[in-house]
Amino acid sequence: MMRLMEAELFPSTPGKVKIERAHTINRQFHRCFASTSTMFLWALFLIALTASYLSFQSFVDTSSRYFNASWGGMHWEKQIRASATVRRPGGMSVLVTGAAGFVGTHVSLALRKRGDGVVGLDNFNSYYDPSLKKAREALLESHGVFVVEGDIDDARLLAKLFDVVPFTHVMHLAAQAGVRYAIENPASYVHSNIAGLVTLLEACKSADPQPAVVWASSSSVYGLNEKAPFSEADRTDRPASLYAATKKAGEEITHTYNHIYGLSITGLRFFTVYGPWGRPDMAYFSFTRNILQGKPITVYRGKNRVDLARDFTFIDDIVKGCVASLDTAEKSTGSGGRKGGPAQYRIYNLGNTSPVTVPALVGILERHLKVKAKKNVVEMPGNGDVPFTHANISLARAELGYKPTTNLETGLKKFVRWYLSYYGYSPRSGGSAAEATTGSAKSL
Repeated sequence: MMRLMEAELFPSTPGKVKIERAHTINRQFHRCFASTSTMFLWALFLIALTASYLSFQSFVDTSSRYFNASWGGMHWEKQIRASATVRRPGGMSVLVTGAAGFVGTHVSLALRKRGDGVVGLDNFNSYYDPSLKKAREALLESHGVFVVEGDIDDARLLAKLFDVVPFTHVMHLAAQAGVRYAIENPASYVHSNIAGLVTLLEACKSADPQPAVVWASSSSVYGLNEKAPFSEADRTDRPASLYAATKKAGEEITHTYNHIYGLSITGLRFFTVYGPWGRPDMAYFSFTRNILQGKPITVYRGKNRVDLARDFTFIDDIVKGCVASLDTAEKSTGSGGRKGGPAQYRIYNLGNTSPVTVPALVGILERHLKVKAKKNVVEMPGNGDVPFTHANISLARAELGYKPTTNLETGLKKFVRWYLSYYGYSPRSGGSAAEATTGSAKSL
């Protein structure tokens, strides 16, 4: 009996082994389950940590973009409003695109000096030396004109500008200029002169109130026209260059926006603008540089050895035409992108009406620089240039009161004076070359 009880109380060794194995499997299962749970929790933790990091990184990137952006923010808006403030009775608030450009700088200064509000926009591209554009910007800043760095093809920026300031007028001077550069970089002309123009007009037609728009077309739209002088009624459907084609396209595009949305639009066909703070890619500018440096200049001739001629127009005269166009521009008729009635649409030639040959231009520069030019005379290549330009300005004279007063001799004298001062050159007395004043010459 005692053995039976012991057997029941204390099972045999095989029985113990089975029980121990069962407990072992149980413990292993619990460990496995506990391990899996722990891994799962760790995985969740890592996922949460990664998500938090990515969210934080996104926040940092967004903040960085915000703080490093070339536009936006309370301080930026304050600068815009201050620059746009009108300081004369009946004055206008003008957005000037291409404000750090040659014509843009002069027009902005003229408007600001008479008390109009002016805000500039420029992308400071590297088509020519950006340091010259920055120097113009500094000049504008000294007169209270703030220039926003940005692209006219940036719809968000334009919408923001019109949201901050209800501009009454837009002076659109931003463009990719130059006839020959189109052979190297045609896309830049489409981007600026067509896409950029459309983006700007979209912003204007959606603005409340809609501004009146004055913009720079070009005498190049006359293309292969041989009738002289060029009149606004002449054919403009035979462009000789991509630049000319984009300007002609601009005239058609602006007409469309005028017709559909009631935008008041004035197009100005500039004829070879020159003067202080000019563009280094222009012939008179590069001639001056090379003559002073003792380098030869290339003078092109047309067919049959005919000298090329241009209707050179001094910058002050162009500015008068631009300002008169703004002053006589009627209000746009649209609202909220809808036309309210017929709107003003005009196109004018702004020239000097006195074409001068390129050799005569060189002769004037030689006299003012007191340096003889080394000339290479070659036949004009097929790069889109035209043999002559000559403006008929009777329409601008009648409707804008436009009357140029500066001849090429006087205008180039003023340009040379500015050039020598800006780049630090001083002619050698009695010599045939020029030297740079110590420490003041700027790189070209």
